[in-house]
Amino acid sequence: MGMAIGAFAEAGGVGVETVRYYQRKGLLDTPTGGHGVRRYGDDDLRRLRFIRTAQRAGFALEEIRELLALDAGRDHRRARDLALAKIARLDEQIADMQRARDALRTLARRCAREDAGPCPILAAFDDAAR
Repeated sequence: MGMAIGAFAEAGGVGVETVRYYQRKGLLDTPTGGHGVRRYGDDDLRRLRFIRTAQRAGFALEEIRELLALDAGRDHRRARDLALAKIARLDEQIADMQRARDALRTLARRCAREDAGPCPILAAFDDAAR
């Protein structure tokens, strides 16, 4: 018989509004049902979980749309290319975050050593804003 939207959302680990958002974005179909009650099946749940897993891996909704199309076509090469491109972007973000962490660590050490004068952390942020 299928699941109502509340049970479907819960089984997928999302809220009802998230399901509706994915439907508006065309990532999930809006099932039709008798008496105004929409029912979701196992294929819908698999697709919802696919979307959530891809999001956790860092894919944007447009990228997920393409992955979903590839899932149907079983295009291994394109899926691998998308994954490798995502890995490259993540590597860049990690490098950026490591640089930011190192800069903050240096500022925090300076702040701990210098009790007089302007705070090195706040001064660095103020200088960057100019």
